[in-house]
Order: sequence, then structure tokens, then C-alpha cells
Amino acid sequence: QVQLVESGGGLVQAGGSLRLSCAASGRTFSTYGMGWFRQAPGKEREFVAAIRPSSRAWSSFTSYAGSVKGRFTISRDNAKNTVYLQMNSLKPEDTAVYYCAAGSRSERTYDYDYWGQGTQVTVSS
Repeated sequence: QVQLVESGGGLVQAGGSLRLSCAASGRTFSTYGMGWFRQAPGKEREFVAAIRPSSRAWSSFTSYAGSVKGRFTISRDNAKNTVYLQMNSLKPEDTAVYYCAAGSRSERTYDYDYWGQGTQVTVSS
């Protein structure tokens, strides 16, 4: 069983930055692929970024949605059981609840076994 707790959301102006964190419980964190998804009001949950499992303290094997590529960066720190999402050049259309997920590195929500409770990101214009 893995428990995920997101933090770091908030209100930011367009063009600003935020860093989301997702702290995971358990001693097998490094064996899990991790993903970030987001859901805006009235829309389906969509893929944002994913990172492969890694026996190293970090992993460079990542993937991104086209809408965030070049602006967002996913990373992990296995020593801290934490995955991050650095979000730069934020746009109003990035406004959503952001969810952390564990168990895969795919773009499909149903491939993931565990989900956090979500953190709200609001970007004002």
C-alpha cells in the first residue's frame, strides 16, 4: 500500500512558477513509476508528466504532455520518497487540481494504482 500526499499548490499570476511535491509512504518508492495528472472543472483528468522507477537517487527517464513540455519538469528524490513537478511560465489554462499517482509511467489514469488527494493550482491572468 502506498499513500501519496501532494503539496505546493496555490494562486499564482500568469508567467509565474510553482513547485508541487508528492510525498509517498513505503520503502519501495524507487520501484514505482510516478505520474502527475490534472483535472479542470468540467473536464476529464488528463496526463501531465511521468517518470520511470529508478534504483538511482534520481531518474532522467521522463515524459510530458505536449501542452506542458518545455515548461514543466518532473523529478524524483528516492532518498526522500518524493516526486516533484516544477511548473514555469504558468498559463491560466494550467488552472486545475493536480494529482500525484503511483504505479506506472503511462499516460492513462487506469494504469495507476495509487492516487493522492490533489492540490489546487490557480493561475490568474
